[in-house]
Amino acid sequence: MNSISAPAQPTARWMVMTLSTVAFTLLFNVWLMLGVLAPKIKESLGLSAAQVEWLIATAILSGALLRLNFGVWADRYGGRNVMIALLLLTAVPTYLFGLATTYPQFLACTLLFGLAGNAFTAGVAWNAAWFPPSETGLALGVFGAGNVGASGTKLLVGLFPAALAVVPAAGLFGGAIPGGWRAVPAVYASLLVVTAVVIFALSPTPDPMPGRGRSLGELLSPLRHARVWRFSLYYVVVFGAYVALSGWLPTFYKETFHVSLRTAALLTATFIFPASLLRPLGGWLSDRYGPRVVTYGVFLVVAFGLLALSVPYRTYFGVPYRLGPGEFAALMFVVGCGMGIGKAAVFKYVPNYFPRDVGAVGGLVGMLGALGGFVLPPVFGALGRATGVPQAAFLSLLALTLWSLAWLHVVVTRLNRDARAGFAPTDGPRPVPASMS
Repeated sequence: MNSISAPAQPTARWMVMTLSTVAFTLLFNVWLMLGVLAPKIKESLGLSAAQVEWLIATAILSGALLRLNFGVWADRYGGRNVMIALLLLTAVPTYLFGLATTYPQFLACTLLFGLAGNAFTAGVAWNAAWFPPSETGLALGVFGAGNVGASGTKLLVGLFPAALAVVPAAGLFGGAIPGGWRAVPAVYASLLVVTAVVIFALSPTPDPMPGRGRSLGELLSPLRHARVWRFSLYYVVVFGAYVALSGWLPTFYKETFHVSLRTAALLTATFIFPASLLRPLGGWLSDRYGPRVVTYGVFLVVAFGLLALSVPYRTYFGVPYRLGPGEFAALMFVVGCGMGIGKAAVFKYVPNYFPRDVGAVGGLVGMLGALGGFVLPPVFGALGRATGVPQAAFLSLLALTLWSLAWLHVVVTRLNRDARAGFAPTDGPRPVPASMS
């Protein structure tokens, strides 16, 4: 980075942010494409509900468990190189998924294209290496808005119900693009390769590598700090819950409000869009006021929204309480706004406290957050079945949010007390002023 002239640096930084955001949006589309394709796959192949659930779960796990690894690799070998490798690596199984004919083949392809979910930590490390601390919140917020990729396939089905049948059964170009729903992964695979080529051609070099020459033990040493695990819990609330709800809400809308798949997909998109596109706002607010203040506000907003969503539909003090699909979606929109802003606020903490270890720390935070997206849907279902009240699923998210808010408040109270007494913080490095924390 030192070899880039000072006038060129802003242009280079914004090119990195633009290219990484496009790549992340596409890879996020691929990672969560089964959320809407699953019913078509189940119908056309005669799969059981359990088999389909395992396909979805496998993709989520694959995109979660290696986030720490990808973060460390991005710090060591450069975010640009890791992002290009990830695009090409996932293109092959994505294409083969559309050609698979047996369940083991589907499962193997899902395991491999699920690696697309690791793009987040690679991109975070890539952007953090290029941007100064005063701009990382906005940069990571804009990049993280690529989460909107979760709505890509849902909008395709919601706005164009016949889209999955546009390609004839025999396919196109001699079968290179299969017909029906199988065309979707084939198109995604082509876009992955094109994006890799564009990044190779246009992204600035040399790529900063803050982890180059450092031992693995040194790169992982920040993970011993309690602060890192606290940030991970926060990220389960704002991201893990987002991933879980993105895949779970279409079924919830269909079964609870008896709407069509098209309507369910569109209602889910009204949650996904603010939960993704408001991330830049969260980054800007965190740069201006510090992530602590923003996180406080986010947890309060999300908690109030989840409380209203989880109340059983009954008559209270002579007043009936029942949400229709419109009111429910409006509350989910509010929760989505909180999550979108919160995702950027939580990740602003990472370069603030661990500027030389964004890959490792961001990888762990992202990994645990994404694992929340795997664990929460079964919890949602179990709570709904146990209580007979489907919306009781939101009680788990409410409890998680209140726990995080309480932990944040306890830590802030202790830090303020220590600051008044003249003591330094003890749970990890803090290279920025307390006002930024």
